[in-house]
This record gives sequence, C-alpha cells and structure tokens, in this order.
Amino acid sequence: LISSLSLLLGTTITISSNHWMMAWTGLEINTLAIIPLISKSHHPRAIEATIKYFLVQAAASTLVLFSSMTNAWSTGQWDITQLHHPTSSLLLTTAIAMKLGLVPFHFWFPEVLQGSSMTTALLLSTMMKFPPITILFLTSNSLNSTLLVTMAIASAALGGWMGLNQTQIRKILAFSSISHLGWMTIIIIYNPKLTLLTFYLYSVLTATVFLTLNTTNTLKLSTMMTSWTKTPALNTTLMLTLLSLAGLPPLTGFLPKWLIIQELTKQEMTMAAITIAMLSLLGLFFYLRLAYYSTITLPPNSTNHMKQWHTNKPTNTSIA
Repeated sequence: LISSLSLLLGTTITISSNHWMMAWTGLEINTLAIIPLISKSHHPRAIEATIKYFLVQAAASTLVLFSSMTNAWSTGQWDITQLHHPTSSLLLTTAIAMKLGLVPFHFWFPEVLQGSSMTTALLLSTMMKFPPITILFLTSNSLNSTLLVTMAIASAALGGWMGLNQTQIRKILAFSSISHLGWMTIIIIYNPKLTLLTFYLYSVLTATVFLTLNTTNTLKLSTMMTSWTKTPALNTTLMLTLLSLAGLPPLTGFLPKWLIIQELTKQEMTMAAITIAMLSLLGLFFYLRLAYYSTITLPPNSTNHMKQWHTNKPTNTSIA
C-alpha cells in the first residue's frame, strides 16, 4: 500500500511541478517506490533486475539534477519551461533517454522487465514512463531536434529488430515499448500533444495485453500456444489488441502512427517519416506472430505443452 501510494505521489509531484527540484523529488520518490515491487519475489533474477533498475535511475536522476543546476547557474531561474542553456538541454535529453530506455540507453529495460512480475512490468512500461515524458513535454521548446530524431529512429529500428528472435513475452513487450517510445520522441518537438495521445493509447493497449497474459499465466510463446483452451474469448480480444499495438489500419493503434506521419510530412521530414514507417514493419512481424499464437488456431507444428483445460486435475485422496 505504501509503495503504491508513493508511486501515485511521485508521479503527481513530477507532472504538476514547475520547479526543477520538485520534479527531481517526484522522480526519486517514484524510483524508491517501485524498487520493493520489483524485488518482492526474492528470486535472484528479481534482485538483479532491482539493482540494474536502481543504478540506471539513480544515474539518470543525478544527470537531471546536474542539468537543472547548470541551467540555474547560467540563467538564474529554476523554471522547467525555461531550459535555455544548450549544455543543460543536452544533459536533460540524455537523462530522460536513460529513464525511458531509449536507444542507446535501452539495455537495462528488457532485463528488468524479464526479472519482474507481470503487474510490475506493466507499471514499468506505462506509469513509470509518464513523469519523464511529462518533463520532455514541458521542455520540448528547447530540446535538440537532431539528437531526438536520431534516437527515435534508432529506437524504432532496434525495438523491431531485437524483438524478432525473442521467445519470452515480457522481453518482446519491452522491445515493443522501446519501439513505441521512438514514435513518441520523434514528434515531441513538433507536436507535443500528439506524443501524449500516443502515450495514452499505448498505455491502454499495453495494460490490456499485460493483464490478459497475467490472467492466463502466460510468460513465453510456447505456453501461449495452448493458453487459448482456458479462455478462448479473452485470447481473441488479446489478438485484436496485439494487432492494434502493431498499428494495423482499422484498429485504434493505427491512429497515432497516421497522425505522426502526417505531422512529419507537414514539417518537411518526409525521409524520417518513410524510415520510421518502414521500421515499424519489423515490429509488425512479431506482433503478428504473437497474435497468431494467441488465437484459437494452433500454429503448424507440434507443441510439447499440455493443453490447459478448464477442469482441474483430480487430487490424490488416500482411500482408508
């Protein structure tokens, strides 16, 4: 309860503050609140994930503080929207990229998600991304566009590329998150409200996927093949959600991608729009694979896993 309340408090402080110190305090409260939730299972992988997460977030928070102090030293003010010093802007972009898990600071994110439970992984993918994105939103006027566009295209490329050969669903969803963050950061300078729309839709769709997988207790592709026997209707919904995350036209997930490509062409960034649209096809492949495994049709190969039927196994009762 304390951890959950602290998470809400930290997020609220960061998104409602105008002063750099208050924003930093909110980020720190968030980091300290999520650590017990990651390490709750006491599994060695969970402890390793906790340490990785703490080290990365502590380094990023230090950079945020250093960036805001440098800005205050040169401009004499602590207002978030007045980030005019170029070095401060560069440091802040690096710090937020570390906090979000953008390329080239993405290495920690799939490992941390793999070591967490499904509900904690959901929090890490959605709620923990909200405060850093808010800081980017508030400082979008003074950020370096070339650096952000480069990182965004690299994130979209790596998120699609690395997700192709994964069998663990949490890692696939981690690379999916990196890919979506690429779409969010490429447009934040030109149309910040579009970034927030993309983030909200991504959060709702990802929450649906994580909660469905948590309900069916599915952690990897091989168990996903047989999970349809437990909840066929839920798995059909999961298939539609995955296709929506992939950005297929009739579904909701296509809307932000369409609007982002439209905005990029308006800004005469046609090459960037073409590149990021082509790179999203990589992600489409593993989303289609997940969607295929989650439907009622089995893939054309044999599976070693038992089908998980509704009926429970009979317990061995001793006969007197």
